[in-house]
Amino acid sequence: MAELTNLETKLGEVIGLAMAAQVSIDRISKLSPPPDLAKQMKQMRSEAAAAEKSGTQLAATFDGKKSKIMAEARTVKKKGGEMLKTYLDRDSDILDGMEFMTMAEAGEVGHWAVLETMNKTAKHPGIREIVKVQLPIQKRHLKDVSTASVVLAAKEDPNAEA
Repeated sequence: MAELTNLETKLGEVIGLAMAAQVSIDRISKLSPPPDLAKQMKQMRSEAAAAEKSGTQLAATFDGKKSKIMAEARTVKKKGGEMLKTYLDRDSDILDGMEFMTMAEAGEVGHWAVLETMNKTAKHPGIREIVKVQLPIQKRHLKDVSTASVVLAAKEDPNAEA
């Protein structure tokens, strides 16, 4: 089987990040988010699942490479899970969770932007379409979790012991 191109590898990475986002949201949802944030996280999880599904469908259009693309996705998901376990411990609260999500969403925005840039040369119509849908969603996710972090931080007593 042929090796993956940079474009195909990046597709695997964004699929893996969508997989990892779902795991992260499931874990962070257990940290007692306020109701409005819980609702927002539920939507983000649904959108991550849709990104994974559409990415997987797109991977199937790369002749004979779907399994390698999906192996790349699983590797990225595993790395994301390891980062989540490292960052969030038993004492973590919802603010910690949102700070982690801010880092994760920034990474997703970056990866989708890189995929978009690579595709300016590759001109793959499927990549163009998925990026057109996903990049704005990821940018919204980043804005939402950043805002949530700041809102939660504003409610913290800065002089309380951690």
